[in-house]
Amino acid sequence: MEDINIKRNLYIKQFNQSNAIAYNEGFLSNPADYNFRILDNAYQPMVSVYAKTKLAIKNNKCESLNCVREKEDLKVLEEAPAKSVAFLEQLMSQLDITQEDTYDVNNSYKYLVVDSILKGKPGFSITDGYSANLQLRADGSQVLSFFGPMLVDEKGNDDPFIITNVSLQSLTDVDTDLVTPTPDIEQEMLELLTGVGLFDLQYIQENKTLAPNAKIKEEFIMKNVDGSFDYEIIDIGEGKGRNMLKFDMEKIEKTIQPFVNAEVAGLLQSEQSVVAAWNVYISKETSVDEDNQMAQNANAGSKAWSYEKDLPLSQDKKILFEEKYKKYFINNYLKQFTTNQFPTVEADAAVFELEEGRRAKAQKFIDDNNL
Repeated sequence: MEDINIKRNLYIKQFNQSNAIAYNEGFLSNPADYNFRILDNAYQPMVSVYAKTKLAIKNNKCESLNCVREKEDLKVLEEAPAKSVAFLEQLMSQLDITQEDTYDVNNSYKYLVVDSILKGKPGFSITDGYSANLQLRADGSQVLSFFGPMLVDEKGNDDPFIITNVSLQSLTDVDTDLVTPTPDIEQEMLELLTGVGLFDLQYIQENKTLAPNAKIKEEFIMKNVDGSFDYEIIDIGEGKGRNMLKFDMEKIEKTIQPFVNAEVAGLLQSEQSVVAAWNVYISKETSVDEDNQMAQNANAGSKAWSYEKDLPLSQDKKILFEEKYKKYFINNYLKQFTTNQFPTVEADAAVFELEEGRRAKAQKFIDDNNL
């Protein structure tokens, strides 16, 4: 059974991105109320409390000695509005991640629901059964609670999203995200490509990308015992063939391994980001081109790692991530430089008779190895 987070996240994202709602006459003709009045509803009951507390202090008619408790209550009330604004801004900033194209749908679907409520997305109004409440506590902390039709468990029981400003701030203080952003794997791998030692410096541009004419160093190209290039002969049809360079993939992999290790070690500084990268890119083993052709990126499905169950990551998962990361790098970023590469020797780049070329290659192997 597909994870509830994947199902609901995909449903909400597809619903929010669809234009179909514009053609729904029922939606157009029925006014919906998106004014949750979160701050108004929280502070309206506090007006009289604030006035009474301030008056008691002024007239020295407090219940506590020297009005100590009343002064503390007043301080809490005076500081509360700024806290509320900061709380909402901090939460909305975190929830913005749900709108990114690379958002991991294995995150809790509640984040996307709450983001839709706060941004007034169609279908997430008060009229649709949603509510958002801010509670001010005596100790100065604040609690936001969200309820609604999508905030229920699979049995239909209320399963609200509840968060305190204290818990959200504590996450921020230790550089932990509420909603896990997915690392920019494409940018990281493009930069890795220029740093693995496979290309001469002349091909590395100022923006740390490779020049369009970049080629892998000659030392990684397969050669015969006499120093000539060992070509792979490919059939181009009609009895013709041509040479293509062969690359020493074993040597290439050994060369890039330390750089991959360092890159993965950096990613592991934030294990939740590693989970996101695994779920969105690494585990499914689709190519970058395949992802670009999809309306919705593939997700890890049954191979997905859970933010709740798999963190902190076990050593075997860290090793698996590194192995898959290297494979993804080779298949999506290095392969274009090791596949169908024409000879650098002009005479060897010409088209030839396929069978004649194969016989010549076989004879050279026999001669080089004294067979």
